[in-house]
Amino acid sequence: MTQQLSLKDILKELKTPTSERAKLITEAYNFAVKAHAGQKRDSGDDYVQHPIAVAKILAQMGMRSKTISAGLLHDVAEDTPTSLEEIEKKFGKEIACMVDGVTKLGRIKLRGSHEEYFLENLRKMFMAMAADIRVIIIKLADRLHNMQTLEYKPPEKQIRIAREAMEIFAPIANRLGMGEIKSQLQDIAFKYLDKENFDKVKELEEINYKNKEVYVKQAIKELSEEIKKEGISVIQIDGRAKSLYSLYLKLKEYDMNISRIHDLAAVRIIVPEVADCYEVLGIVHKKYRPMIGRIKDYISLPKPNGYQSIHTTVFGPDGKIIEIQVRTQKMHNEAEFGIAAHWIYSENKSKKNWKDYIFKKKQTIPENDIVWVKQLRQWQSEIGLDNEEFIQGLKIDFFKNHIFAFTPMGDIIDLPEDATPVDFAYAIHGEIGNHATGAKVGGNMVPLDYRIKNGDVLEILTSKDRKGPNPDWLKFVKTSIAKSHIRRETRKDNESIGTK
Repeated sequence: MTQQLSLKDILKELKTPTSERAKLITEAYNFAVKAHAGQKRDSGDDYVQHPIAVAKILAQMGMRSKTISAGLLHDVAEDTPTSLEEIEKKFGKEIACMVDGVTKLGRIKLRGSHEEYFLENLRKMFMAMAADIRVIIIKLADRLHNMQTLEYKPPEKQIRIAREAMEIFAPIANRLGMGEIKSQLQDIAFKYLDKENFDKVKELEEINYKNKEVYVKQAIKELSEEIKKEGISVIQIDGRAKSLYSLYLKLKEYDMNISRIHDLAAVRIIVPEVADCYEVLGIVHKKYRPMIGRIKDYISLPKPNGYQSIHTTVFGPDGKIIEIQVRTQKMHNEAEFGIAAHWIYSENKSKKNWKDYIFKKKQTIPENDIVWVKQLRQWQSEIGLDNEEFIQGLKIDFFKNHIFAFTPMGDIIDLPEDATPVDFAYAIHGEIGNHATGAKVGGNMVPLDYRIKNGDVLEILTSKDRKGPNPDWLKFVKTSIAKSHIRRETRKDNESIGTK
């Protein structure tokens, strides 16, 4: 049996507690306890321990009372005699719709080949995601708790559930910026999918991190003193070890030679303001010599999933190599729990773009304004029932690494790796893509099949005389948005020729 949780464990995790929110969660808790009465899990626990654990995870992420309540109720309609209509009557349509969405996602299973999984299951999952991301966040919390209790499942189920975690849920958590959830899912899945390498990497990390731990502690002490001297307040400073699966991927790059991994041990410094981050970076470099080429400023240029922090690798105490990470508390929360860390639904009706939030830091992220979710919804309606095309696009747009490129006005465009100026043009506006005749990068002409590099500044040249896109562009464009526009315009041209 596992640790027994109660209502108090959920309520104490609320980030913005109010009596009204506590009341709703309490009602959902009591409803779930009554509905699941008599049911048991494979661990021998009362079944209701699972939705309570899910609700606790959601509260830790910073989710609000409606989402937490839906987490408490997420298995009621599926696993008890209580109907969805009863849930809606008691808790309203919004919570009932989330419960229904999670129930539908629960029916998705990884079966057969990876290709079959892509064709049949990913489509359903992402359609649900495009409708309401809270459903996916609840499902991630649900899967995380199931992974934490995977030892009680039979071996064949352990493998299937672990594969789903590694191949479906961890990439989604990563795309939503939920780094802590992604790492936990990957590490547990790694243990069940590749026990031999899991044990090997765990042993390597334990031995090597233990050796480095003394230097990490010394660096924490020395840096704390130096930062204090400069009058900068530190919210938190601590050491951390790299996640096991992340370490395994790095080790494979370096022939399993752990001495070549420089970020195995890291010191994380959390400060109040963005300006403090850069001041602390200067203090760190004054105290310890930085390693050339190992300074990464993800504050001025965040990762596509919103991750912000400064990373620098230095020669720390006794010349030992240590990575230092500097960020604000807000950045840290978002690095841990991504979109869930700043989730405000009803309170904020602003229609700001998510990039405005990341770079201007004045707005929360309304769900409907997350650009890639909007594109996904539009894309699905354009593609219709073409599963093959949907999946091919997903492999590119969703799972590949993304880059940032800039318009001459400084607007930031989020694109997959190997995207071209044509992809860039269509990401700005369909008509710009349709009338594109050329492109400049940094003021120099480049071909339309040029592969955009992270940080490029692009100018798209257009002409009103161009009647539409060149069908040959389909040979090199990468994004689904560009492909769908080109195909649609090409069909229009062919139909107009046919009517003449």
